Amino acid sequence: AILPVIFGIICFLGLVANSTVIYTIVKKTKSLAKQTVPDIFILNLSVVDLLFLLGMPFLIHQLLGNGTWHFGAIMCTVITALDSNSQIVSTYVLTAMTLDRYLATVHPIRFNHVRTPRVAALVIGLVWAASELTIIPVWLYAGLMPLPDGSVACALLLPNPVSDTYWFTLYQFFLAFALPLAIICLVFFKILQHVSASVAPLPPRSLRVRTKKVTRMAVTICLAFFICWAPYYALQLVHLGVQKPSLAFSYAYNIAISMGYANSCINPFIYIVQSEAFRKQLLRAIHPVHRKVRVNPSFIDEGSVRVRMVPEPPQQEEASGEMMPSNVDSE
Repeated sequence: AILPVIFGIICFLGLVANSTVIYTIVKKTKSLAKQTVPDIFILNLSVVDLLFLLGMPFLIHQLLGNGTWHFGAIMCTVITALDSNSQIVSTYVLTAMTLDRYLATVHPIRFNHVRTPRVAALVIGLVWAASELTIIPVWLYAGLMPLPDGSVACALLLPNPVSDTYWFTLYQFFLAFALPLAIICLVFFKILQHVSASVAPLPPRSLRVRTKKVTRMAVTICLAFFICWAPYYALQLVHLGVQKPSLAFSYAYNIAISMGYANSCINPFIYIVQSEAFRKQLLRAIHPVHRKVRVNPSFIDEGSVRVRMVPEPPQQEEASGEMMPSNVDSE
């Protein structure tokens, strides 16, 4: 009974937090008419997390109904595909973000023409397309499964449940977790190797500081993701060798699922804690600067005073000009 409550709290916090991040970045982009590479990655992570959390109410309803599905076959397919797609897009976006950090740290000038918002948007589009191809089996086989009491459940109905479940679990594990994890670890190792042994001319100090801050935040986001999802994928592999799961295994599996969902509401708090620029932009988005009223003491028609609205002079933006603390670096 406590699991639906935990899921409900995670869902509420995640929806509010990710909606706030999306609003902040969109608001900042409108005010500055400029979007940067880190903005695009963070915005897409928040959108993916938001979509992922939108499926939680259906999961909560299933838990409360002992696995019964009441929303029809089409919604079963859509929600299952949305869930799988969100997991994969998240890992692929994190991989792309890590590669961007590599270019920003190891080749800050050489590949500056590649690290543009347009290229980042193109990469995000390719990530979504690759994810849709990856989850084709989900679109094909998600459906309603009859239960003994006459009701139905939403499940993945593979043609050969024994062998197909085995291969699909490995397929999902390697494409959605193991391969991205290996790439991210290798890239961050290369970054650390470069930082510790670099003798090349260094970019300006302000640029190095901003690059370091964004790279540190990217590392934190990746660590949070893989720590939260590792138990789920580990138990998926263990489940392949378990014929009849015990009650303890079921509890552990539900905890692992809740950790995976919890990751989707953690990222916004990472941005707030680690990025001073994001905190400032969040405050600007929540409390925008209002126009001041100034009295123009020009007399007309027997001494009446004309009052007009005069916009407050625009404030000088910080040199970074970014949602992330590496704005110059991301251009």
